[in-house]
Amino acid sequence: MSDKSFRIRLWGTRGSLPVSGRQFRAFGGNTICVEMQCGPHRLLFDAGSGLREAGDALLAEGVADIDIFFSHFHYDHVIGLPYFVPLYKSRAAVTLWSGHMGPKMTTREMVRQLMRPPWFPVEPDICSARVETRDFHPGDVLHPRPGITIRTANLVHPGGAVGYRVEWGGRSVVMVTDTEHTPDIFDPVVLKLIDGCDLFLYDCTYLDSEMERYRGYGHSSWQQAVRLAKLAQTKSVGFIHHLPARTDDELLDIEKQAQADFPGAFAGRDGQVIDL
Repeated sequence: MSDKSFRIRLWGTRGSLPVSGRQFRAFGGNTICVEMQCGPHRLLFDAGSGLREAGDALLAEGVADIDIFFSHFHYDHVIGLPYFVPLYKSRAAVTLWSGHMGPKMTTREMVRQLMRPPWFPVEPDICSARVETRDFHPGDVLHPRPGITIRTANLVHPGGAVGYRVEWGGRSVVMVTDTEHTPDIFDPVVLKLIDGCDLFLYDCTYLDSEMERYRGYGHSSWQQAVRLAKLAQTKSVGFIHHLPARTDDELLDIEKQAQADFPGAFAGRDGQVIDL
């Protein structure tokens, strides 16, 4: 990889809880974890069950300086954190970022709540890596590493969530999960965040036909993702946060329908690599 490369790797694309079985092999069953490699820098977005495999891969590559950004703290987005092996390596440095809890809870407090008995056998003090936490407010512009700009925005989800736009070397990738749209309305916050981006990853838990049944759950549909992609003139859109019960065959059918309407659409798969 060159110093100007921008590579995205999907370590987990499922929502709500991990799944396994023959009907989920093609798209995978890990919950949300997305790696963005910006030249020499490694950024991870959300710490779902896919984070475990991401940690193993980063250690195997000799990567020791890592940033993790949380969209929010629901179980499916943090459950992998205690199993992120770099946390237990003295040579590693891990910086944790979050911004949706405001004055209610800091990033450091979240980690302490997650990693303690009776929920977990040990507390964060066992981590031998250099662990730092960073709190921000949605709407802030972050500069975590030289040359990287991250724009943040508040999403529509119970308890709040943060969307991220990562800009590096003249290219941009946006991660928007978890968020709920209102029928026939385009969220101006989301539109601004994804405007003209090279790729955006969007919460596609439901179908349009299922949205009314799950109103208030804080999720969106693949049809809304395509509508947003067209309006914002993005180059590509990837569907993530798949419903746990959504099978490979169903996701393949969704992907086929989407690509007939917007060729740059695809359903995200665990382990998928995208080079911009």
